[in-house]
Amino acid sequence: MGDFENKEREEVFSKKVRAGKRTYFFDVKATRSNDYYVTITESKKRFEDGQFIKHKIFLYKEDFEKFAEGLQDVVSYIKNNQDVVEKRYEGGSEEGVFERTGTYGDAKENFSF
Repeated sequence: MGDFENKEREEVFSKKVRAGKRTYFFDVKATRSNDYYVTITESKKRFEDGQFIKHKIFLYKEDFEKFAEGLQDVVSYIKNNQDVVEKRYEGGSEEGVFERTGTYGDAKENFSF
């Protein structure tokens, strides 16, 4: 008896984010001792065979602050150091329309938990 029998723990909350050709799932799950943790899954359809490829990370509550700080730092860096290229998705089309809109400017995101 081990984690193999109940690999996927009880799902407490879930948020699905569609972003073009990728879908992200943010899931809050509970351990046996009812401690919450987060799984972040990226799902992308492979063109060759139509299969969905998934990548998953597990984020535990003791790491939330450090993870949020790191994410905020890299997002701010990109916003402050690279021109924005926004991709708009029109209708059901797989092809997006790209539009250059300048720089991100003053990036002050707050990813605190």
